[in-house]
Amino acid sequence: MSNEQVRWLMKVIQPERTLAALPGGHALDHAARAGLLGLPPQLYVLELGSMQDEVDHVVEQLLADDAVTSMLDRLPLQPGTAVTAFGDSLTSDPQSWAVILHELLRRRRGDDDVRVTIDAVAGETTTHGLVRVANALRSQPDWILFLLGTNDARTQGPQPTKTLVHHEETARNITELRHRVAMETQARAIWITPPAVDEAKVATHAGLARFGVRFDNGDLERVAEIIRGGEVVVDAFSALGAPPAAGHLLHDGLHLTVAGQARLALEVLRVWSAWV
Repeated sequence: MSNEQVRWLMKVIQPERTLAALPGGHALDHAARAGLLGLPPQLYVLELGSMQDEVDHVVEQLLADDAVTSMLDRLPLQPGTAVTAFGDSLTSDPQSWAVILHELLRRRRGDDDVRVTIDAVAGETTTHGLVRVANALRSQPDWILFLLGTNDARTQGPQPTKTLVHHEETARNITELRHRVAMETQARAIWITPPAVDEAKVATHAGLARFGVRFDNGDLERVAEIIRGGEVVVDAFSALGAPPAAGHLLHDGLHLTVAGQARLALEVLRVWSAWV
């Protein structure tokens, strides 16, 4: 397996999150996670460390920008604030926008003891989110940052006739998620639209094509438009471009590189820091 394939597996699939609902899911050590991915444990640990080094690098670059530190200082976060990032593989990625935001907050506002929980499972749709959100709400976070809906727009097979979740059902699911947050918590919510993809690369990527995965940016934009109907929205679809810049996408045309995740984190910061 090439280094590129190893990196892709680890950015896209996190066994400890996929199996978190099982009694021993959270207890999976590095050796168990590596085994489930078909990787030698030593390689898994080395690659995880390499990815963390890359996160550290982009965080240092961001913190060197006065505009970024100003936005971090303006975030409406009280000491002890609890933040939950809820989503799919774009959020469960060890180099995700949520990981980068966590590191930025830890380094810039460490005295505030802001707690960031990443509650994300690869491959999930908004329908899965409705099932799983109860645990996130039960913890009573002060803020919930949602990035869901990419997999709603996914299709399967060479000549698909439908998306995994019909856009009308996506709209109902998102309305219900917003309702539950409002009824079951005092949390403030920010929604992030799914970014666009490189359709051709998705269709020809071996790991995705094996399962017949396809995406159409028209379907993703329809999900983005549903999410734009909310009060506070980070429009990642528009901000990152359709498709995003080549350096912001992995070779699968779907998932984000650490540079792409950093750009997404920056867009979240722009919206969040302007909260009134």
